[in-house]
Amino acid sequence: MTEEKKRPYQKGHNNSPKKPYYGKKFDPRKSGARRPDTNTNGVSVRIGQNFPLTIKRLGINGEGIGYFKRKIVFVPGALPDEVAVVKVTEVEPKYIAAKVLKIREKSPNRVKPLDEFADEVGGFELEHMTYPAQLAFKKDVIMQALEKFQPRGWSDYDLRDTIGMADPYQYRNKAQFPVRKIGDKISVGMYKRSTHDLVDLPVVHTQDQTTMIVMRTIRELLDKLSVSIYNEDKNRGTVKTIVVRVSHTTGEAQVTFVTNTDAFPGDTALIEAINKALPQVTGIFQNFNPGRTSLVWGEETIKLWGQDYIEETVLGKTFQLSPRAFMQLNYTQMSVVYKEALEALDLTHADKLVDAYAGVGTIGLSLADKVDEVRGMEIIPEAVDDANINAKINHVNNAKYEVGTAEELFPKWQSEGWVADALVVDPPRTGLDTALRREILRTQPEKFVYISCNASTLARDLVDLTKAYKVDYIQSIDMFPQTARWEGVVKLTRRA
Repeated sequence: MTEEKKRPYQKGHNNSPKKPYYGKKFDPRKSGARRPDTNTNGVSVRIGQNFPLTIKRLGINGEGIGYFKRKIVFVPGALPDEVAVVKVTEVEPKYIAAKVLKIREKSPNRVKPLDEFADEVGGFELEHMTYPAQLAFKKDVIMQALEKFQPRGWSDYDLRDTIGMADPYQYRNKAQFPVRKIGDKISVGMYKRSTHDLVDLPVVHTQDQTTMIVMRTIRELLDKLSVSIYNEDKNRGTVKTIVVRVSHTTGEAQVTFVTNTDAFPGDTALIEAINKALPQVTGIFQNFNPGRTSLVWGEETIKLWGQDYIEETVLGKTFQLSPRAFMQLNYTQMSVVYKEALEALDLTHADKLVDAYAGVGTIGLSLADKVDEVRGMEIIPEAVDDANINAKINHVNNAKYEVGTAEELFPKWQSEGWVADALVVDPPRTGLDTALRREILRTQPEKFVYISCNASTLARDLVDLTKAYKVDYIQSIDMFPQTARWEGVVKLTRRA
């Protein structure tokens, strides 16, 4: 998951954030250059060749899948039961990649995307698909993953229908857009898939309206004030990326400028202009990330003006969010996920709960009043500090968070006589660490809920976990409408 390295306030032992995500072009290539003409597995096909193709299903990245002379073909933007004329863009021994030239027979589930550039930039892989069909696809995604890895008893799992949104738009509470100057124009938006060609985006229908109002106003202010913009080719200039986060609870916004230089020429005038034009902005920050890099964030963040945090309320608990603090991008569905986790855990006031991959404590603190005690683990000291501060803010006296890994803290707590009855994990897209899987199998808490944002790594982890646990059910939840991204809550029960 994959756009930013792990840094303070992010979850996961491998520093992979779960959010934000704007998608990538389907690109199954491992390495190597394109070949102009290839004959593999008895199938002769060349780059640029056109042919009709019937789409049989969708792959886990939302790409259409068909077969050319029994060889699998991946076609982004095509839907099941469609007949399309496609053009070959990639030929590899095990697959062909192609793009749609024309749809001869359209699926009844095809609709016109609201976003003009949905077929060019990431984050809209399924916007051309009706919403009920998207929800059905996300139930199928977990089935595909289970079929591939085949954990114990997989074919009998209870796979529940995906919980969707009443309105599957305007749900992203955080926008993270690169800034470049193209000619005389400042562009703020997203890159075309698999390129660094920036598309200026005045409107993004999946974003909270406030994030886009703030983002577009700041774009105009940067232009008006002639603020230095980063030039990637020359590796010069200042402002690289604008990050805007809005609180669903208060409506307040937080702005961070990611810069190439530690100095920020013109920041005083820019702050004054933002204060005047955008009263909803309550904090402005600078993050220093020099040079050409695929990482959005650098290590150093300073406050330029305003409040240190914005606040968000989740299931009655208040959480302070600094610029790099992790919280789900979809507030509405985040609450659904946590409620599903609470129901699946079936906690009692005698239970001792471990909150692994704890982040700033949103899950554990939300569940603290249901148990005897919560202990959370996280390897990032700043995140642990935030979690403990959030416990104090909410007057939660039965929760504490420690810096460390599972293999360190599980034995330590056991030696202290503290043995977990229940466990909730919410790892990044890479899934559970090997060490944590090993500790779970060793300690075997009676109640166990796995919140996953990647069906493939979940299915892989279940191969080990089902040695000691049975899967009661998997509840898919649509955290990212219009994308192929999957989220789910898994209820596991220790085997007798």
